[in-house]
Amino acid sequence: MLTEDHKLQRVEILQRLLQRCQQDNGDEDTTHIGVGPGGDFQANNNLFDNLITDDETWVHLNTPETKRDSMTLKHLSSPVTKKFKVQRSADKVMATVFWDAKGVILSDILPQGQCINAARYCSTRDRLKEAIRRKRTGLLRRGVVLQHDNATPHSANLTQQWLQRYGWEILPHPAHSPDLAPSDFHLFGPLKRHLGGMAFETDDDLISELRNWFDNLDIDFLRVGINSLLSRWQKSSGRVNFNLCEFQIYLIKTL
Repeated sequence: MLTEDHKLQRVEILQRLLQRCQQDNGDEDTTHIGVGPGGDFQANNNLFDNLITDDETWVHLNTPETKRDSMTLKHLSSPVTKKFKVQRSADKVMATVFWDAKGVILSDILPQGQCINAARYCSTRDRLKEAIRRKRTGLLRRGVVLQHDNATPHSANLTQQWLQRYGWEILPHPAHSPDLAPSDFHLFGPLKRHLGGMAFETDDDLISELRNWFDNLDIDFLRVGINSLLSRWQKSSGRVNFNLCEFQIYLIKTL
């Protein structure tokens, strides 16, 4: 349901991102850029090897199973299984996760009654900088590239000043495009399915489960999420361009 302005902005941003890949690769074609035998992007070190993505999500103390997850195999003559509708609890915590193709670098979880704002986001980035120094040797020297959406804490003046102070690069992100945010299309879905059917008595119990899940994520799983960004940029750019061409043809025929 994007407006035409949003579609045009999306095309322009995706073209800029693909041009960045071309510059890093020293080539005019990005279709051959892919994952090498070692699992890293070939000839694209300045972007994907230095890229960290982050996002926030609400996590409830009681998360019901989805219909898909609660499905069971049965014979055609078996009686129909009754399933009671369970609502998500009102109690919830806010989880912010910073991760890359090598693993989760930092998870910041706020208990009930607290929410993320620019000041908290900047203080979390101070902790992120120290975590990068410990876990990603040389990344601060090479230059951090951040990928996140346009939420208010990310685009606030205080946040922009922090980023400029340390010279971190921010990749442009089209408005209303969760399909281009790795946390949205790759990480948070499996997290919610993992928590489906679980109920926690306290925030501490839920936070402990979240940290345990983040700490034990498979590196190959995270690498797939980062590596799929390029193909999503290519596919989305082509699809939006096609839709815009159809719209222009429609206008010509109707005018």
